[in-house]
Amino acid sequence: MQNTATPTHCPYCALQCGMNLTPAAGGTVEVSERADFPVNRGALCGKGRTAPQVLASGARLTSPLVRSDGGELVPAGWDEALDRIAGNLARTRAERGADAVGVFGGGGLTNEKAYTLGKFARVALGTSQIDYNGRFCMSSAAAAGTKAFGLDRGLPFPLEDIPKTGCVILVGSNPAETMPPSLRYFTELRENGGTLIVVDPRRTKTAEQADLHLAPRPGTDLALALGMLHLVVAEGRVDERYVEERTAGWEEARAAAMAHWPEYVERITGVSVPELREAVRLFCAPEAAMVLTARGPEQQAKGTDTVGAWINLCLATGRAGRPLSGYGCLTGQGNGQGGREHGQKADQLPGYRKLTDPAARLHVAEVWGVDPDSLPGPGRSAYELLDALGTDIASLLVMGSNPVVSAPRAAHVEGRLRSLDFLAVCDVVLSETAALADVVLPVTQWAEETGTTTSLEGRVLLRRRAITPPDGVRSDLEVLHGLAARLGVEKGFPTEPEEVFEELRRASAGGPADYSGIDYRRLAEENGVFWPCPAPAEDTPPHPGTPRLFLDRFATDDGRARFVPVAHRPSAEEPDEAYPVLLTTGRVVAQYQSGAQTRRVAELNAAAPGPFVELHPRLAARLGAAEGDPLAVVSRRGRAVAPARITTGIRPDTVFMPFHWPGEGRANTLTNPALDPTSRMPEFKVCAVRVEVAR
Repeated sequence: MQNTATPTHCPYCALQCGMNLTPAAGGTVEVSERADFPVNRGALCGKGRTAPQVLASGARLTSPLVRSDGGELVPAGWDEALDRIAGNLARTRAERGADAVGVFGGGGLTNEKAYTLGKFARVALGTSQIDYNGRFCMSSAAAAGTKAFGLDRGLPFPLEDIPKTGCVILVGSNPAETMPPSLRYFTELRENGGTLIVVDPRRTKTAEQADLHLAPRPGTDLALALGMLHLVVAEGRVDERYVEERTAGWEEARAAAMAHWPEYVERITGVSVPELREAVRLFCAPEAAMVLTARGPEQQAKGTDTVGAWINLCLATGRAGRPLSGYGCLTGQGNGQGGREHGQKADQLPGYRKLTDPAARLHVAEVWGVDPDSLPGPGRSAYELLDALGTDIASLLVMGSNPVVSAPRAAHVEGRLRSLDFLAVCDVVLSETAALADVVLPVTQWAEETGTTTSLEGRVLLRRRAITPPDGVRSDLEVLHGLAARLGVEKGFPTEPEEVFEELRRASAGGPADYSGIDYRRLAEENGVFWPCPAPAEDTPPHPGTPRLFLDRFATDDGRARFVPVAHRPSAEEPDEAYPVLLTTGRVVAQYQSGAQTRRVAELNAAAPGPFVELHPRLAARLGAAEGDPLAVVSRRGRAVAPARITTGIRPDTVFMPFHWPGEGRANTLTNPALDPTSRMPEFKVCAVRVEVAR
């Protein structure tokens, strides 16, 4: 056994923390510190430290499974499993048309897998019906950023800039629990004399670190941002020169903001006028400042407008496209950024190109060797795709996602999955979604394969294979190669990640997310490269990559950022007599996303063994509930039951549930699939419920 440490990256969140892996007994690996990677500087959270435990054979799948005549999933050979999938997909396509076949991907897939999955859907299947769970994660921020700046990249600057700025407003984010190694950046910000403002209806571990914590009613972040912009105007804090020289659309946005005077905003949000004024003072006092959003303001039926309002605040104060200033989105999933850039999203082609753009279609079609007219148009967004299962969509291939737990209105989605003629799932473990499948394929994990991811900074990174996967396990690229061949497409689906990446470089060249100047050698030598990084002209040095965007101009036709006028509107579902309480959802530090992998790690389960309902003592008193009592939370979509956790760190009109668990405590049974009209993101973060003790 070779015991040389392999430098690589964590399989979980978008920090993509650096780590070293050393082969250990039993075919697994040991994790050790990798101090040379600048993002985490060796630090790892509990999920990263324990990630190798999911590699163990007892926790993961090591053989294809097919559903027998008796209804049970039983082991099968690879040829039988692939033949069954390809045969059913081909039959559906022949009988009902290509769009009766759906594909659902994931924000944890490597760039190579996401790219190949999109190509497989459009070339091998000919279907437009492909989307991915990243639609649930940061699509509203992407839409707002594109409207304002002409380009979406989670952070337009590296994380290392955060401690050097003067003030950060962190909206709807709890990095102390969702990405713990990043908390040091905010701690260092305060140590350097900067200030931290946290906007969250809960007093989270991150909010406890803040100089100012604003606790708005869930669903009112849009009004809060507009109230702050109103005060910026009223107090003469607009950077008039910047607005004139670098933006467009200010007058309309200004007029919209002025309709949101402080007392009106206080009534909507519950944030007092003095707190609003203090937030504006702290944000405007230093020379540089940032606004960072996460799922809180984004996972709303008005998420694009909400993020747009925070961007307007940055633009009005000259806090975008300047050193140590700007708006950024803290991407959640491990490859949430790259996953939406290279073609598994319903409306996009590789390089962040638009599927409706004839020039983009021609470029990508030439790389793929197909007629551009053969490429299908945009398909359904993620929830709309899931909602169409069993009716318009008869067969589905799922790769890297567990919508039974993660989708809104999850009981309905589970029912739609059960109604399919055929379901195939590629996964590492037997997730709740895989358990419903007709065929389950066991695929490799991060330590068993090479590939690239793109972190929340826009830094393209190289994950390296450290160990050989178990017998019976194949990579997703091998799966897509085998299926494409069985569907009559013998070429164009390589199984080697570097070969796929070389094709991705060509497909992305000239696009907004241009990777053409990046290769595996550079990624290994430079600890990652920031996109855009175009290929250099002949006899010129390599492009250095772009750590900081927009310093000279924005990515719009005229180089100016765009204000977008927005106004507050209620959430899709407001409390009423029958459902008088607001529910918001989120994560806990010891679990990740749908929990399919982390729930198989004993140490993490000991720290977070199951769901709970967090509520204020005043609400608990009204219900007659004590700590640990089983509480039923009921929405118009279903009922979930979990133990009470009573705390003063939440608003009395709000309850919180983490969403990592299936079964009786599944939070997403309750959540509202109302969609943002632009991003098509569901309203996970706010819905009306009633709460009662489940005696």
